[in-house]
Amino acid sequence: TFVTVLFCKASTQCSTFFFFFPPSHEATIISGTELAKQIHKEVQKDVEAWIALGNQRPHLSVILIGDNPASHSYVKNKTKVAAAVGICSETILRPSSISQEELLDIIGKLNKDSKVSGLLVQLPLPDHIDERTVCNAVAPEKDVDGFHVINIGRLCLDQHSMVPATPAAVWEILKRTGIETFGKNVVVVGRSKNVGLPIAMLLHTDGSHERPGGDATVTIAHRFTPREQLKVHTRLADVVIVAAGIPKLITAEMIKEGAAVIDVGINRIQDPVTRKTKLVGDVDFEEVKRKAGFITPVPGGVGPMTVAMLMKNTVTAAKMLL
Repeated sequence: TFVTVLFCKASTQCSTFFFFFPPSHEATIISGTELAKQIHKEVQKDVEAWIALGNQRPHLSVILIGDNPASHSYVKNKTKVAAAVGICSETILRPSSISQEELLDIIGKLNKDSKVSGLLVQLPLPDHIDERTVCNAVAPEKDVDGFHVINIGRLCLDQHSMVPATPAAVWEILKRTGIETFGKNVVVVGRSKNVGLPIAMLLHTDGSHERPGGDATVTIAHRFTPREQLKVHTRLADVVIVAAGIPKLITAEMIKEGAAVIDVGINRIQDPVTRKTKLVGDVDFEEVKRKAGFITPVPGGVGPMTVAMLMKNTVTAAKMLL
């Protein structure tokens, strides 16, 4: 980019200078960590104001089954953030051998416990337990994960509901970063009922409805969409949201110049040099950031925002139960 600057002296003699500013090909990296800190402060103020009115402190109960290291790490982070924003929490540990009946009994007791504002069962569950049955056993008003069929149904009907934390995080990132969705083309790569579907619902629905949407034209793709066909869709997209669980699925050639790329993927791979396990997303971050306008990193992108939105849902649940 050339900029012409004209300097004139009192004698009317003028000199012209040309400055060259190389074009920037680096995307704006969206720090989910920093955005989450903003939400933590908002939630903390909300909790303090709620308690000041004489209400019970919000309480989050988490049921954790088995020894999955990733699940234990996620739960530990959730309870740590809960404490930081003034929410009480407890983690109920049970072995992977627990029967579905036993798990449903625990959920039933927590549903009836008046001190419990929010309740979630950390996924994934052992193979002998039906995930949908368990998610639907949680009382809808305490369902801070937003996985109950009633909450998903209300979401699809543009009604107020408990929005799943990860889709809510993506929505909040777009809004707080000022990324426009009205009339834009959006591609969601991932069709899970807990992430891909709710994200698509939030983005394509009418912004004037009870639960406002993004008014975007949304295309849903997934891991079995042929790569060349996926590329056709993503290259037209103003916003690409990836939640397919495939490392480096999205490369620079698949992205339109200046597009916003939100990486929801969480993949653990082994570094070929250090042999250590590292966390990566579904996007080839180093390549795509040279072409995109905005991009979220992994880690430090959607993850911290997901936990922050879970805290917001817990406070919302506490108010709904009054």
